[in-house]
Amino acid sequence: MSRRLLAIALCLPALASAQLASTGDYLSRMDGDGDGKISLPEYQDWLSYAFDAMDANRDGVLDASEQPARAHGAGPSVTREQHRRTLAERFAKQDRNRDGSLDARELAAPPQ
Repeated sequence: MSRRLLAIALCLPALASAQLASTGDYLSRMDGDGDGKISLPEYQDWLSYAFDAMDANRDGVLDASEQPARAHGAGPSVTREQHRRTLAERFAKQDRNRDGSLDARELAAPPQ
């Protein structure tokens, strides 16, 4: 995984959580079907808002000009699919009981 893709993925939860007051609020906003837990697609969809906002030309790829500036210059392009795979990896690490969903406790826990 590229450093750029990792940096984008690691920033997303902090950005999203800054807008919400509590884990319960965060869970309820992410929980599209209202079942009290977060599925992988719900997690990916919610945490893709920053990717979508940066994808100015809406082509599903963040090229160097669309990515945040870094001290080491522009990173490689990142596709939406690469971004979603990174989120799937993070989801798997947070799903500590391996039931395929995140409850409030797992959602609030720092990624491993």
